[in-house]
Amino acid sequence: MKKRTLLSMAMVATMTVATFAGCGGSREGTTEETATTETEATTEEASADTAATADMPGFEEGATIGISLPWLGTQNWKEAEEMFTTQLEEAGYTPLVQAADNKVTQQQQQIESMIENGAKVIVVGPVDGSQLGSVLEQAKEAGVYVIGYDRLLENTTGVDGVVQFGSVKTGELQAQALLQGLEEQKGEAPYNIELFGGGPADPNAPNFFKGAMSVLQPKIDDGTLVVVSGQTDFTQCATVDWDNAKAQSRMDSLLSGFYSDKEIDGVLCPNDGIARACITSCENAGQDIPVVSGLDAENESVEWVWQGRQYSTVAKPTEDLVAKTIEIIDSLQAGNGMPATEVTADNGVIEVPVYELPPVVVTKDNEKEVFANDPSRLELLK
Repeated sequence: MKKRTLLSMAMVATMTVATFAGCGGSREGTTEETATTETEATTEEASADTAATADMPGFEEGATIGISLPWLGTQNWKEAEEMFTTQLEEAGYTPLVQAADNKVTQQQQQIESMIENGAKVIVVGPVDGSQLGSVLEQAKEAGVYVIGYDRLLENTTGVDGVVQFGSVKTGELQAQALLQGLEEQKGEAPYNIELFGGGPADPNAPNFFKGAMSVLQPKIDDGTLVVVSGQTDFTQCATVDWDNAKAQSRMDSLLSGFYSDKEIDGVLCPNDGIARACITSCENAGQDIPVVSGLDAENESVEWVWQGRQYSTVAKPTEDLVAKTIEIIDSLQAGNGMPATEVTADNGVIEVPVYELPPVVVTKDNEKEVFANDPSRLELLK
């Protein structure tokens, strides 16, 4: 009897030691039942709170921030260069701002240089969103955060997020404005129109076109709109490099080939430069000015909208894009990671967080309201 009692006490002691050993924090040699303790639960809660930022450490104040722009050939990119330089300095960073003259190889080299110069964040407005995967992955391996600016960075894991205006929504607004202008200015349907797209290397361009066609295609199908040339596919309508001269040359050809005895009523144009090129072509051909859409609210087109030469543009304020980008940089610098967003885009490899801002259609009727807080553009409306 005494032996049984001693044996029982020894077993209890052994179980007690085993239990305390299981509570010591090591998960090796423990069962699932004994692995979770109150201490571990607390640790797991803390880990959950920091999981989103655990692999996104902050960095020092005054850090170098690289800004890689595709070119400075339009007003919005010139504005971005100036605003990033000024506002990053004001925020206490060291800006390294470069433009690639629409050359992919040059942009790759510039990004490599930014990595070598110790940039903690590189903001990239790509020349071609699908051609930077290798160098962006180099940046990721070096611990650099990468933010796409205005355009999606495709086919790469080396991107943490993208800041842009909704590109499909922008196309929808352009098409809706075109329809509104046709109804206001060109009498009853049917209306003869032509379609232009942006540069095929820009991932936004097909999305602009997609959004526009979601509005226009039903009107083409029911006969309200007639694309006289029959060119309705993006590949037919795209404008390589967003080149205004190429757009004007195509418009010249369309007019001479299909409108010698017809009036053109409207043109879907993906940005203001192409809009002005198409309007100029129509004027040179002796056509009445058609209803023409646009994008970017460039100063010259803001004036043309006010004068009635261009029917509409879409405002995507550069200052809003830059401000949102710097807000994200501040979050990364503080060690808070990328801000939360419910919007993502499939870049062909990963789902990329998208920080999407709302574009605004601009016509003569609402121009002063849209630019009420923009003295430089208000000055143009005289």
